[in-house]
Amino acid sequence: MKKRLLGYIDYVEKELAKEDLDRETFREQLLIQIQFFQHERLIHLIVTVTFALLLVMVFGLFLLTEIMSVLALGALVLVLLIPYISHYYLLENGVQKLYGYYDKVIDKEFL
Repeated sequence: MKKRLLGYIDYVEKELAKEDLDRETFREQLLIQIQFFQHERLIHLIVTVTFALLLVMVFGLFLLTEIMSVLALGALVLVLLIPYISHYYLLENGVQKLYGYYDKVIDKEFL
C-alpha cells in the first residue's frame, strides 16, 4: 500500500503540472482514489487501535499476575504495533496530501 500511495501522489503531482488537464475527469478519478485510501486508512486505524488496546490489556494482566510469559506476549504485541502505527501514519499523511490536491483541482486554496 505504501508503494501504491506514494506512486499515486507522484502521478497526481505530474498531472496537476500539465496545462491541458481535464479537471472534471481528473477530479472524479482523484475522488475515487481518495475513497479507496480512506477505506484503507479506516481499516488500519481499527487494527492499530485493537493492537494498542491488546497491549494495554496484556500489561494490565502482567501487573495483576506478574507472570513473565505475559510480559513476553506484550513485547510481541508491541513489535507488531510499531509497524501498524508507522503504516497508519503514512496513510493518514498521504490522504491529507490528496485532500490538498483535490482542493487545487476544484480551484480552492485552503491552508
